[in-house]
Amino acid sequence: MRNVIAGEWSKAWSGKAWWMPASFGILMSLMASLGYATQGHESITQGQTDAGAVTDDVVQAWMMMLLFASLYGAVSVAREYATGTIARSVLLSGSRMRLFSAKLIVTTAMGALYGVLAAGLAVASGWGLMVSGAGHDPVWTRETWLIVLGIFVCNTLSAPWGLFIGWIVRNQIAAVGTLMGFTLLLDPALQTLFPQGAKYLMTIAMSSVYRDGKPELLSEPLALLVIAGWLAAAALLARKLFTSRDVV
Repeated sequence: MRNVIAGEWSKAWSGKAWWMPASFGILMSLMASLGYATQGHESITQGQTDAGAVTDDVVQAWMMMLLFASLYGAVSVAREYATGTIARSVLLSGSRMRLFSAKLIVTTAMGALYGVLAAGLAVASGWGLMVSGAGHDPVWTRETWLIVLGIFVCNTLSAPWGLFIGWIVRNQIAAVGTLMGFTLLLDPALQTLFPQGAKYLMTIAMSSVYRDGKPELLSEPLALLVIAGWLAAAALLARKLFTSRDVV
C-alpha cells in the first residue's frame, strides 16, 4: 500500500492538474480581496464600516480556493479515464480498493496543501491589501482567525469531494462542469429561493465553516456533520460504481 500511495503522490505533482487550478484560484481570490479592500476604503471613510469588518471581508475572499481544490480532486481521477491509464493504475496497485484508498489519501493531503496555501495568502492579503488598498492597518480579531481556519478546513474537505465526483462522473469535462454548476449556479440559486433547505447543501454548509455570516446558515458543528454526510454518501456511491463497472 505504501508504494501505491507513493505512486499516486508522484502522479499528483505531474502535469498541470495541481498548479492550474491553484493558479486560477489565487487569481480570482486576489481580485476579490482587492475589490473588498478598495470598496472598504470608501466605506470606512464614510463611516459605514470599520477596519475590522473590512479585514474579515478581505480574508474571507480566499474561500474561493475551495472550488479549485475540488476541481483538482475531480481532475486527478477523471484525467486517468481520459488518457486511458486507469486500467494500468488498477493493475499496478493490485486491486481497485487499494487504488481508491491511495487516491483518497493523496487527494486529501493535496487538499490540505491547498488549504495551507489559501490560508497563508489570506493572511498575507489581509496585511498587504488592507494597507495598500483600504489605507488602514488590518484588525485581527478572533473572528478573523476563525475565518482563516475555516478556509483551511473547507479546502481540505473539498479535494476529496471533487475526487468522489470524478469517480462517479468519470468524464473530465462533465466532472468539472458538475462541480462548477453546483458551486457557482445551483447552490447559490437554491439558497436564494429556498434558504431553509439549501443550508443543508454541501457548499452552503461550507459557508458556515468559513463563517459567511448569513443568519439562515447552520451552526458550525451541524454544518460539519452535514459535510461529513455528503462526503460519506459520495464516497459510498463512488466506491460502488468504481468496483462494479468496467474501468475502461
